[in-house]
Amino acid sequence: MARITKISITLCALLFTLPYTPLTQASEHARPVAAQKAHVVKSTTKSTEKSSKSKTTTTSKKSTTSVKTASKKKEATAAKSKTAKNASSAKTKKLAKNSRTKTSKLAKAQPVTFTEKCSKPRKGHKAHCVKVKSEQPTTIAAAHKVRVQKAQKTAMNKLMGQIGKPYRWGGTSPVTGFDCSGLVYYAYKDLVKFRIPRTANEMYHLRDASSVDRGELETGDLVFFRTQGRGTADHVGVYVGNGKFIQSPRTGQDIQITSLSEDYWQRHYVGAKRVMTPKTIR
Repeated sequence: MARITKISITLCALLFTLPYTPLTQASEHARPVAAQKAHVVKSTTKSTEKSSKSKTTTTSKKSTTSVKTASKKKEATAAKSKTAKNASSAKTKKLAKNSRTKTSKLAKAQPVTFTEKCSKPRKGHKAHCVKVKSEQPTTIAAAHKVRVQKAQKTAMNKLMGQIGKPYRWGGTSPVTGFDCSGLVYYAYKDLVKFRIPRTANEMYHLRDASSVDRGELETGDLVFFRTQGRGTADHVGVYVGNGKFIQSPRTGQDIQITSLSEDYWQRHYVGAKRVMTPKTIR
């Protein structure tokens, strides 16, 4: 009986063990495949992580490079603007220096002029004249200068047309003749804005006319003399240049051009007036 029991137990054990053997073997075969799959998954995960890391690194490198490039561009722009400012300031300084140099050159190039001042001579003696350095006369604008020159030319033409005509006391017409102040009145009455007086003494004290030194006489200036001791001036003529003046002297003489350097006229010379200026001509 005991033997039958052992056999039955053995058979039961065999029955229980047989169904599980293929499963065990199957599980043993499946283990390498699962491990291989897990290895593949791990390698895939690692490669994904590596690629993401490499992408992140590349992106960070690119962003760093772009930031560096932008900063370099800003620095280059700032350097260019600084260079341009320096160049413009240098150019401005150079231009100012050149203008100063030109101004100094022009100031140096201005010629020095001298005027002749003469003392009043004693009777029977010549006047003593000394050359004195004078200041540069005020320059007139080109247009004004042309107008004055045109008026001077007109006056000279009128005066020169009367040369050779006889002196006539109180005369103011080219038909009847002229005295000294009548000749001046005829030449200037239509050229200036103010009224020309009729006597030499009134002309000498004319407020609209400016006094002129003998060394600065110009064509058209009035020259005055005191020949008979009446008033400040009793005779007048018109300066025509080169130390000469045109006049209507006295009864018995014709209208003529005379030199200022003659002893008689030097002794009786009292001054000169300028009636034609840019402000006074019509």
